[in-house]
Amino acid sequence: MTINDIPPGVVLLVAAVLMAVLPARGRWFVALAAPVLALADAWVAINDAWAADAAGVARYVSTWQFLGMTLRPVTVHAPTAVFATIFCLMTGVGGLYALHHNRRFELSAALVYAGGALVCVFAGDLITLFVGWEIMTLGSTTILWCARTEGASRAGLRYFALHALGGVLLLAGIALHAGQLNAAGHADPLAFAHFAEMIEGWTSFGWHNAGLWLMLIGMLVNAGAPPFSAWIGDAYPEATESGTVFLSAFTTKTAVFTLMVGFAGVELLIYLGLWMAIYGIIYAILENDMRRILAYSIVNQVGFMLVGVGVGTKLAIDGAAAHAFAHIIYKALLMMSAGSVLHATGRRKCTQLGGLYRTMPVTMWCGIIGALAISSFPLTSGFTTKSMILSGITEQADVMARIGKPHDLMIAAWFILEAASAGVFLHAGIKFPWFVFFQKDSGLRPADPPWNMQTAMVIFAGLCLLLGMFPGPLYAILPYKAEAASYAGVVYNYEYLLSMFGLLLFSGLAFFVLLPMLKRKEMITLDTDWLYRRFFPTVWREVIVPILRGLDHAQKTVLEKLPGRPMGEPRSPLARLGTEWAVSVPVFVVTLMLVIYLVVYFVVLPTA
Repeated sequence: MTINDIPPGVVLLVAAVLMAVLPARGRWFVALAAPVLALADAWVAINDAWAADAAGVARYVSTWQFLGMTLRPVTVHAPTAVFATIFCLMTGVGGLYALHHNRRFELSAALVYAGGALVCVFAGDLITLFVGWEIMTLGSTTILWCARTEGASRAGLRYFALHALGGVLLLAGIALHAGQLNAAGHADPLAFAHFAEMIEGWTSFGWHNAGLWLMLIGMLVNAGAPPFSAWIGDAYPEATESGTVFLSAFTTKTAVFTLMVGFAGVELLIYLGLWMAIYGIIYAILENDMRRILAYSIVNQVGFMLVGVGVGTKLAIDGAAAHAFAHIIYKALLMMSAGSVLHATGRRKCTQLGGLYRTMPVTMWCGIIGALAISSFPLTSGFTTKSMILSGITEQADVMARIGKPHDLMIAAWFILEAASAGVFLHAGIKFPWFVFFQKDSGLRPADPPWNMQTAMVIFAGLCLLLGMFPGPLYAILPYKAEAASYAGVVYNYEYLLSMFGLLLFSGLAFFVLLPMLKRKEMITLDTDWLYRRFFPTVWREVIVPILRGLDHAQKTVLEKLPGRPMGEPRSPLARLGTEWAVSVPVFVVTLMLVIYLVVYFVVLPTA
């Protein structure tokens, strides 16, 4: 076995085990060394694949045989290099930020989480992809529970339930799609590659493409696409200050990667991305919790990426990949800044904060740089990546106009994303730093956080500026290098610079004019999470549990009439089902899914 046969994600998974058992000094070494080793392993595979195929298409570096299936756990897709690099970088800097805490299991869970994401990034088959997908769910849920608060416990249960549902949909889609290909005699039914048939067929639904639809929906759950967007604002702010940093990086961007590999060019993604871009702004403006503001801005930024993936051209794909890279850095930086404030003050509401610029200068300046980057301010990373998506849309609109195809969607997408850029500056670029560090004097005088937290913030702040001024190294590892290199020569054209400065100036003036309306109250804004925060628990308590208790009473009545019933028999399963929430919900869901499966198998399929 050579190093090429070792999936880079396995390096982080082994490190997670070591992290859980080593003493404090050993944990420092593992947390900082493991991402470096994983990145080195990743680039050995990437360089080998690029040497074999300079075109950048998927190359199988390692192949395993397992239970009669051909698995390819080390495969280099076109966007693998950029995602693998940023995932390893995020793991290392995030680990540095978290090291002063005595939370060995949180760091271990973070390595599991990042390892699962790397498994997905190098997956060349659908089984390996699913395994990495579920590893991510386990790692991220554990990170949430490591906060050890009631809010984190409840949010973790909701998070796990929703992502378990997404995983089930993904697995069902894989099984159905692979089964259909196998029955048709396809040479490689488990290959994870572009599902070209979805480009034209996404507007129809039938048994022939049901597997693709299930896989797409499963991926969209993790991307935070509607109607599943609320889980990001619900779960991420409940983690610890370091846990939220890790959570902001992997799940949604791994989903973007899988959509980029499997479903690039599917027009549905444009509509979903535009919805997310506006949705995230609206709820971020309404929020009072500083970390919920930043969580909703994740939805907004992933919306930009989905639009790029949906457009599907080489420049648009490059823009989506580059923006995912930049987003992980500046979003982690913003979460680090907010986490440092939470660590120093114990407060998370904007109405409780203000005036911290006096005693937390490092945190303030790093937060401002992150806010400028997410707002696509010139000379920051957001400008050199988000503008590539917009240029990809413009390029596609020109191509469609020349060949006589309707291009109204491209025009609408460009205008909506431009407006969304102004909205980002409004809620994340100005609102977050203004309310947290300026606005009023809250009377708080905390110092900047420990040195490791400051160092992590400074590293990412520096990267935000470097990638804004010198984007060449990032462009060099994008999926389509020729298009990226060509764009590098026009990224700072004066027309776009003037339009962006005007947009940001207008947005800034609008913020201060509307400032009295933007001051928030002590509240949480509910959206679709109302269903699983309020509606479903109420239905369970008021409807389903009484029915189950009635059935339990009927069952006990029947059992009591049977001869030879032993004394002291424990409560029946139905009684436990109605009262023990942790057991009852999974049992109820599994039973319901079994019934649906039986109906499909014995009723739908025979008539299909």
